[in-house]
Amino acid sequence: MDTQAVHDDFERARATFRTLLDSATNDELRHRSNGTRWTNRQLLFHMLLGFLIMRALLALTKIVARLPSWAGRGWARLLNAGTKPFDVVNFAGSWLGGSVMPRRAMVVLCDRTIAALHRRLDRETDSSLAKGMPYPTRWDPFFREFMTVADLYRFPVRHFDFHREQLSLS
Repeated sequence: MDTQAVHDDFERARATFRTLLDSATNDELRHRSNGTRWTNRQLLFHMLLGFLIMRALLALTKIVARLPSWAGRGWARLLNAGTKPFDVVNFAGSWLGGSVMPRRAMVVLCDRTIAALHRRLDRETDSSLAKGMPYPTRWDPFFREFMTVADLYRFPVRHFDFHREQLSLS
């Protein structure tokens, strides 16, 4: 894995997030995004959420990777079966977070989260990056049936870039 490329992608997303929030008017942030039920502000929070969940996903992957393969497959099947409740929580969490969190707090949280991901990535070894587990493919279009820690580090920027196209900001 080209860790420098991942670091560069993190920084590009961080700078873009800051620019989007700093340059948007309050009215633009209240407008509906393209192709979602969220406003632009709520969608921006959802884009941030892709980075926020990384710590949990990385820890979960390292734990499940130690279990027998059947346990990981069973876990992924169980999570796939819970897609509807996940979708409700995912929507409501982004709706609430994007409705109440001040812009400045979103920027600070993004900066801190990406800085933490940079530090964590720098501590990874080839061996730790190769660990992986089955994932619930119905939860996100970027989840594959099996994902390594290296794959996970690429996930939040892919998620960010996908949703960036749905913003209706000028």
